[in-house]
Amino acid sequence: MIMKLGEIAKKINGTLIGDENLNIKGVNSLSDATHEEISFLSNKKYNSLIKITKAAAVLVPNDFNLNVSIPILKVDSPDRVFSDVALLFYKKPPVEFFGVHPSVVLSDDVNLGKNVTIGPNCTINGSVSIGNDTVIESNVVIGFGSKIGSNTHLYPSVSLREYTEIGNNVTIHNGSVIGADGFGYSTNSDGTKKKIAQIGVVIVGDDVEIGANVTIDRARFGKTIIGSGTKIDNLVQIAHNVEIGNNSILCGQVGIAGSCKIGSNTILAGQVGVTGHLEVGDNVIANAQSGITRDILSGEHVMGMPAVNHMKYNKGYAGMFKLDGLRQKVRILEQLVKKLGLK
Repeated sequence: MIMKLGEIAKKINGTLIGDENLNIKGVNSLSDATHEEISFLSNKKYNSLIKITKAAAVLVPNDFNLNVSIPILKVDSPDRVFSDVALLFYKKPPVEFFGVHPSVVLSDDVNLGKNVTIGPNCTINGSVSIGNDTVIESNVVIGFGSKIGSNTHLYPSVSLREYTEIGNNVTIHNGSVIGADGFGYSTNSDGTKKKIAQIGVVIVGDDVEIGANVTIDRARFGKTIIGSGTKIDNLVQIAHNVEIGNNSILCGQVGIAGSCKIGSNTILAGQVGVTGHLEVGDNVIANAQSGITRDILSGEHVMGMPAVNHMKYNKGYAGMFKLDGLRQKVRILEQLVKKLGLK
């Protein structure tokens, strides 16, 4: 697909400075783009790259004021708008089937909405309902009594256990397991472990995206809840009875122990761990590899293990590098005291 740069500018409502007749064939990063590809700049630390990039044009913020020789498109948010531009050049794989594939195992009492697609080798158990325009790709298993909303997309090999509820406009990527048993055991007098029944459910709100190989456990009793608009990266573990608010972000390898409450608009960066029965407020930011071992108030920005205020952590971290110099000074002072014959 080829588009004129001016045509792209109109589609994204950007301000073009440069040749509107340039042919654009695709998108790429600043470092890898060719003379037929468009790129973007959203972080000032990459300003140097825009002067050497081979890109045909670059999306930049509205306040961009560097003198560059290549065409630029000024937009409100280059990162967000670049995603829209990329979709202009992305050809979605064709749907190879419509309706219910002949290989699907479909219980008699399943309630299907309009224009539902169910791919090869899926198993849909009894009392399941699936909303309009939902796509279920190959090898998906949907447990008894589950409910799936409209315009939802389950990629291959997703598993929904019994009584799971999925909202509208939800995307769940390959291999994720929603509603497996929570991890709970009691200890018998002889030291052996007895499984504690996990009879709750998982409820996923509207407009949620769940990455590949995510595991969200069913509640011991009650509900594990993922709020509307929340986005979950690959390889995240969410334990039983966790409640996550709306529009939060959980990055790769986050692990949340049982019965935690995570607020809305909160960001847990990669490999953040949250111990059980804690409350993390709204609008919290936890930097990568933070270990949250206490309740976090709304609006806090934390990092480290155990997680503390990010400014406090940075001061302590900077102080750590001064310890060797301090040790040397103490040693000199000790030698001086000895020479002076003082005790």
